Amino acid sequence: MDRRPEKPRKGDRTRGRNPHRTSSPARAAGRASRARFARPEGRSEHALLYGWHTVAAALANPARRFRKLLITENALRRLQDEAVTLPIAPEVVRPDAIAARLGPDAVHQGLLAETDPLPSVELDDLGPASLVLILDQITDPHNVGAILRSAAAFAVDAVVTTARHSPEATGVLAKSASGALEHVPLVLVQNLARAMTALRDRSFLLVGLDSDGVEDLPEVRIAAPCALVLGAEGKGLRQLTRATCDVVARLDMPGAIKSLNVSNAAAVALYVARARLTRERG
Repeated sequence: MDRRPEKPRKGDRTRGRNPHRTSSPARAAGRASRARFARPEGRSEHALLYGWHTVAAALANPARRFRKLLITENALRRLQDEAVTLPIAPEVVRPDAIAARLGPDAVHQGLLAETDPLPSVELDDLGPASLVLILDQITDPHNVGAILRSAAAFAVDAVVTTARHSPEATGVLAKSASGALEHVPLVLVQNLARAMTALRDRSFLLVGLDSDGVEDLPEVRIAAPCALVLGAEGKGLRQLTRATCDVVARLDMPGAIKSLNVSNAAAVALYVARARLTRERG
């Protein structure tokens, strides 16, 4: 990886500008409507969701359009006990019928849903935001799902990733996200550096995470709005992504192991960032 000198931080230079573009409710609704029926090229027409938390969260999301719902008798009884409304009539099946669709290793807990994918939100559709997460070609669905779960836990306003070189929001990713797909907007972009520049134009401070970062993340001056940028395990941040960041920070590890899985690193970084933003707001 090209170890280029760190760029000067630009957070102070942009603080005086209006951080958010405003739009009328009608215009925002029109964009949301167009996004609902737009599917990025090469993406699947349907999403498979399985597991209790994943499907239950989808059932509670009015934006989800269900095509099919396979459910075991036990799972149906549990949904009824919890007064969960079903948007379509379920097909009651044996557990092995669901396992046959997913494979023997999938922990489906008696629930399998086939749905339309949720629409990809456009950057311009984001309202006022304080914390955004940017993923630079992280391709493992388990990791991305776990990152989305942490994003939901720390009230991240959106997760930005590329339409290519990223896993689809279905199957293993959705299961690992444990319902977070229904709570965190997912923004798919064609060019990550251009999207990062657009966020900077809205006064976002772009903080990259890298083991060779100059500053320890807790020492970085973090103020809203902020975007944390994470790269894939092994490769880290790509050169252009790294160069587009305002500052590149590291997470110091006092123990014998000096690195974390990217999803664990995301959780730690989000904890630090959210704590700093909360203190600043207070």
